[in-house]
Amino acid sequence: HNLLAAVMDNQLFNKQTRLSPDGVLWKRVLDVNDRALRSLRTSAGGPTERATGFDITAASEVMAILCLSESLADLRARLDRIVMGFTADGAPVFAKECHVTGAMLALLRDAMMPNLVQSVEGVPAFVHGGPFANIAHGCNSVLATRMALAHADYAVTEAGFAFDLGGEKFMHIKCRQSGLKPEAVVIVATVRALKMHGGATLDSLAQPNTAAVERGLENLDAHLEAAALFQRPVIVALNRFTHDTDSELDLVRRHCQARGVPSAVADVFGSGGEGAVALAETVLAALPAESPSLPFLYAATDDVEAKLSVIATQIYGAEGVTLTEEARARLAQFEKAGLSRLPLCMAKTQNSLSDDAKRPGRPRGFTLTVRDFEIANGAGFLVALTGAMMRMPALPKVPAAERIQVSPDGAITGI
Repeated sequence: HNLLAAVMDNQLFNKQTRLSPDGVLWKRVLDVNDRALRSLRTSAGGPTERATGFDITAASEVMAILCLSESLADLRARLDRIVMGFTADGAPVFAKECHVTGAMLALLRDAMMPNLVQSVEGVPAFVHGGPFANIAHGCNSVLATRMALAHADYAVTEAGFAFDLGGEKFMHIKCRQSGLKPEAVVIVATVRALKMHGGATLDSLAQPNTAAVERGLENLDAHLEAAALFQRPVIVALNRFTHDTDSELDLVRRHCQARGVPSAVADVFGSGGEGAVALAETVLAALPAESPSLPFLYAATDDVEAKLSVIATQIYGAEGVTLTEEARARLAQFEKAGLSRLPLCMAKTQNSLSDDAKRPGRPRGFTLTVRDFEIANGAGFLVALTGAMMRMPALPKVPAAERIQVSPDGAITGI
């Protein structure tokens, strides 16, 4: 990613590119949360001075491309069609014009190979790719999923955060591009999260509170209803924490039973693999003999506003969508260049079904606000930035780094 950025700036300096400095969209990336890098100016005082910024590495289009590519040839083609920006008259400028696709491919060649790891009990797993689901598409690589399917009777893959983010993108981006289709959907729920969505404060989540759990169940219902749109069996996995009480867990299971949704408690942290046997058996029992084709809620060729409306109303529960003037101007630029007929990748808070992180539970009567768009032409999607969501996160008021120490004998603590 940063190699392409450096070469692009070098070509701007030497006047070897069609890019207009003001038309550059390609930022740099860094794997450190730093709000000061969200917006800055580069090449200060020079003829190519411009506004730019950094994204977090997990939001890099190259990360998404790596996870969606299925061969070196596919990877090369995707890198070639990255849109770095636009000419002064609005024509897109592609990465292939920098003539460094070969160098980028050389850096990524070995990275394409999925990493085989194992649990403490020897269960194999492929860990490959890291696009966050709140600012990117939130799925591991297509190659890792295919490899897992080739080496086991069943493959379990994660789509990050909840179904409104990772789940929806898994279906509309990863499955649409690869042709993969899941046989079932497992929604992972926790008593702690349900309490939070039921109004409990963060410092009280370890305290028994069945009333808060019950209020939070409507958030779970929203995810169950969204998952059901894709016509797969839906199972709830209750990920047990140490402080969860039997009455709280039973409340959630009774609620699922009343909805006709299979559920099981998973105590993997406390009991290892034995703690997940009931969940595995529940999932296997729910699998159909044959799955229908995977339905998509929108066509990639639909108008962007129509696609936004489908996701906002059917997945999030919004009443509608509003685009800011900046978003409309950016969308018009992409439409003029023929770059809008792509699936959407929503950049939205993970703390709420809405675009407001301070609205837990199941918000109603809200309108989703899209403030800007970004193009990920190589990855094959259009990013819609909603609410206050940033693609470069910030540190909290008290960063975790402040807790880390090294003793005189070299022992590290606080991690």
